[in-house]
Amino acid sequence: MIPIDAQHIRQILKEWVRHYNGARPHSSLGPGIPEPMFPKVEPQAKRHEIPENHRVLVTPILAGLHHEYKLERIAA
Repeated sequence: MIPIDAQHIRQILKEWVRHYNGARPHSSLGPGIPEPMFPKVEPQAKRHEIPENHRVLVTPILAGLHHEYKLERIAA
């Protein structure tokens, strides 16, 4: 990203710090996230499949340079 002015830099850094501290996995925590923003899904027997009644939500970070992913239960 190319910042336009000081306000834009503050906006970029604010979003990056939120992502870095709340959603990005940190290797020192194992596969853990320091401040998870959503509840953890219980482990499944088939780990590489999306659990029934769930879908993947994608949130773009920094205009799509990064993405956050989470599972959401589908309302019945």
